[in-house]
Amino acid sequence: QAHWVASGGGWMQAGGSLRLSCAPSERPFNIYRVGWFRQGPGKDSEFVASIIWDSGRTNYADFVQGRFIVSRDSAKNTLFLQMNNLKTEDAAVYYCAYKPRLLADYGSWGQGTQVTVSS
Repeated sequence: QAHWVASGGGWMQAGGSLRLSCAPSERPFNIYRVGWFRQGPGKDSEFVASIIWDSGRTNYADFVQGRFIVSRDSAKNTLFLQMNNLKTEDAAVYYCAYKPRLLADYGSWGQGTQVTVSS
């Protein structure tokens, strides 16, 4: 089963930007929606943003507040998360996962990427 592997994390000062990428280890048979999630130190995992693969329709968690943009390159089977105006509370391990169908659960969780934000 394919696992989505995130990359692009690193260290950034508050107010800066990072662009994360995520791609499956092998192309799933069908992709309905792909989502970004994160887990900060001592916190539960939380939803960040998602995109419907075919239409490009997006949705975001309230805390994003227009700072993040989720996008995808269908030809390269790659998901992106452009994170702008980073805050210290954005520090977390960021993961992606996908839904093969509308009513399926998110699955194929893979390796996350660490984002560190300093004040």
